[in-house]
Amino acid sequence: MQLEVGMVLEGKVTGITKFGAFVELPGGKTGMVHISEVAPTFVKEIRDFVTENQTVKVKVLNINEDGKVSLSMKKAVETTKSAPRSAAPRPSRPGNFEWQSSTRRNASSEPVSFEDMMSRFKQTSDEKMSDLKRVTEGKRGGFSRRGGPQR
Repeated sequence: MQLEVGMVLEGKVTGITKFGAFVELPGGKTGMVHISEVAPTFVKEIRDFVTENQTVKVKVLNINEDGKVSLSMKKAVETTKSAPRSAAPRPSRPGNFEWQSSTRRNASSEPVSFEDMMSRFKQTSDEKMSDLKRVTEGKRGGFSRRGGPQR
């Protein structure tokens, strides 16, 4: 079987290291899933997500001239999840915010004012920003501004 970039295959985990997992693909080829490509969340310990001899679905990301195959488990899942949705129209607005007022879905309800829509948008935006700040603060090194030494 000839491997091509973009293919989604099933393979068997043959080895696990601190930086990734080795997966045997159909046809006897072996590829590696880097730890950053195992799951859509932060992976500190790869063994929390995969075990040896486990069958996993992977997507071929790259094939080097040396024949090394780079794989992704999270993109294989995204590909299979997004395949049925590709027939549905994608939202044209950024941020996955529901821009349509509720009156278009349910004609019997009261019309939503512009101020109500803006208030709901601001609340959603604030929630997303606080989530983003919470995630990025933990990734910065050194002292935090709040708890650091006083000068």
